[in-house]
Amino acid sequence: MSDNQDRSTELVEQVRAALAAGTRLAIQGGGSKSFYGRAVEGEPVTLQGHTGIVNYEPTELVLTARAGTPLREVESVLTDEGQMMPFDPPDFDGNATVGGAFAAGLSGPARPWHGSARDLILGMRLINGRGEHNRYGGEVMKNVAGYDVSRVVTGSLGTLGVITEISMKVLPRPEAECTLVLEQDPTAATLAVENWFREGMPVTGAAMHEGRLHLRLAGSASAVRVARERIGGEKLSDGSAWWQGLRDQTLPFFASDLPLWRISLPPSAGNLDLDGDRLFDWNGQLRWLYTATPAAELRERASSLGGHATLFRGGAPDAAVFHPLTPGVHTLNQRLKQAFDPDGIFNRGRMYADI
Repeated sequence: MSDNQDRSTELVEQVRAALAAGTRLAIQGGGSKSFYGRAVEGEPVTLQGHTGIVNYEPTELVLTARAGTPLREVESVLTDEGQMMPFDPPDFDGNATVGGAFAAGLSGPARPWHGSARDLILGMRLINGRGEHNRYGGEVMKNVAGYDVSRVVTGSLGTLGVITEISMKVLPRPEAECTLVLEQDPTAATLAVENWFREGMPVTGAAMHEGRLHLRLAGSASAVRVARERIGGEKLSDGSAWWQGLRDQTLPFFASDLPLWRISLPPSAGNLDLDGDRLFDWNGQLRWLYTATPAAELRERASSLGGHATLFRGGAPDAAVFHPLTPGVHTLNQRLKQAFDPDGIFNRGRMYADI
């Protein structure tokens, strides 16, 4: 039995022991997103040591890795083959893991154009609250049919079980990339980016702060060249570093100690009409905001525009982090928790107090 098989067995045994003792468990990956969600108590379940790429087929655009594998290790292997994780998961402090990326379900600046973590997962292995170690989905798209457990678990922040293995779709890395900076009004910028994309321009990133639009173009060398000539603006000398700084929140905007809100909105949702420093990503569909506006008022405004607001970082440890669920959706989430974790031992309260 390999070390990773031993580690997998240990994880199952730890879950079963906790179940027998009525002990709650707190699942830990690399700790890069420990700030995200409500505080939880429980015996630590660490995925450290449960690492390694299980299978990688570059010609099939599929990679399978154990949950504790660092994202940077996966990115390095993919880069050597001219490929990438298209949903561009944030690494934050550099300790992010594959399992943590899908447990959090966060996607980077390329999300509107390449898809989200939930769009690109093919399958997973999961230890549920009964101590069963099950495999869901597969390593090809045709296996993802019916009740897709892998997509349900993605973004559940460990409240449904311990992810031990992930299979994901990867994509070829673009031949060329260029970042342009243009001085524009946010509303005008949103419309301009939509038009450029409709015209076939290879847009893979659009972020706005203090009247400056950062536009990422990525694709064939000829397509990037034509788009750059068509759009104009100033070319940023190190565009890749800027987008990485946005993804990992190392840009100066994110240096504040104030509570940071993550507001998701439909395309062309309009103005939030709230005071505070803000940065627009995803061409306005994702808005980062520092504000003194009360949470209830902020969430009411986001809801009126068809979106939702998450207290991404900061605030009281027991604050309501995620947007309140409608009664029907809340009941559905409770039933999912009951189905996967009937005794409520995993990350209890990480998302909502009773889930």
